[in-house]
Amino acid sequence: MATTEHSVGFEPADRLAQDRESVRRRFWIKFKKVVARLPFAEDLLAAYYCAFDRQTPRHVQAALLGAIAYFILPFDFIPDMLPVLGFTDDAAVLATAIRMVASHITPEHREAARAALKRGVPMEE
Repeated sequence: MATTEHSVGFEPADRLAQDRESVRRRFWIKFKKVVARLPFAEDLLAAYYCAFDRQTPRHVQAALLGAIAYFILPFDFIPDMLPVLGFTDDAAVLATAIRMVASHITPEHREAARAALKRGVPMEE
């Protein structure tokens, strides 16, 4: 019987790294296009900074990356191009993830989000 390098239900480390980089790249592309229409932009950025913070526990990163991935998906439950309603599902998914891991989103993550929005051009890391 062949053995694998990972436990059942977990991606190999190299696959996870590729997925994280894909999320990072796609996040900034979409964020820059829609930031002016996002009432939850600061929360989204704080979640992003927390998800990519090396000090953040893996389970927290996974929850936040899932919410961020939902945000960047081109097709979701309510299409983002719909006026007013377009981002309500994205906001609900993000709010749920943030509630689950709120204690891990630090004042530093929130300050980085505010500073990035104030600059007008989010800092890509």
